[in-house]
Amino acid sequence: MSAKRILVADDEPAICELICTSLEMAGFQTIKAANGQFALQLIVNEQPDLVVLDWMMPMMSGLELTARLKRDERTQDVPVILLTARADEDDKVRGLESGADDYIVKPFSPRELVARVKAVLRRAAPSAAEATLEAGNLTCHPGEQQARIHGEVIALGPKEYRLLEFFVKHPNRVFSRDQLIDKVWGGNVYIDERTVDVHIRRLRKAMSIDNHERMIQTVRGSGYRFSADS
Repeated sequence: MSAKRILVADDEPAICELICTSLEMAGFQTIKAANGQFALQLIVNEQPDLVVLDWMMPMMSGLELTARLKRDERTQDVPVILLTARADEDDKVRGLESGADDYIVKPFSPRELVARVKAVLRRAAPSAAEATLEAGNLTCHPGEQQARIHGEVIALGPKEYRLLEFFVKHPNRVFSRDQLIDKVWGGNVYIDERTVDVHIRRLRKAMSIDNHERMIQTVRGSGYRFSADS
């Protein structure tokens, strides 16, 4: 199983480096962000398994970013740990009410941080396992980032898997290329619309077992639609 990816957002480089080093020594992969706005872009585009956010950051606070993540269907299931020097009970309540899964008061030890990250990931794991998506003989397994046809794993790259999962979650709806770029690649990514066509072709090729590629339909002049009944 691949290592879990943790995004760490803190505008103090020394603290960010300390956190990332501690997590990497514990077997995690890390992604760094120096402000809230850049962290939001990375979370949407990279889809980490968990994010660690400093409360006080430029451009967007950790509190505001947490609330935005929980309002967006693309990121609402990403676990969040808030870091802060604020130790008052009211501040802790604000942090948790914004949608944070845990709250750590500075200063903290690297061992405590790693333990809390592991605990939050364990709590998040059951919901991921239960979220298997089904469409006929096709199943998507978000926790594994894999899809199967008749129980057989199909070879998909990360973008093809995300495309398929999005389609399965929104069956029988037509999406333009621009909409797919926004929902799958992220609203802050600028790519040519034809890139979508390339990934659709790869997805159809991978789904060609028993003609399952027919589930991805081209709607002339509009975009693409997923239908399990086709």
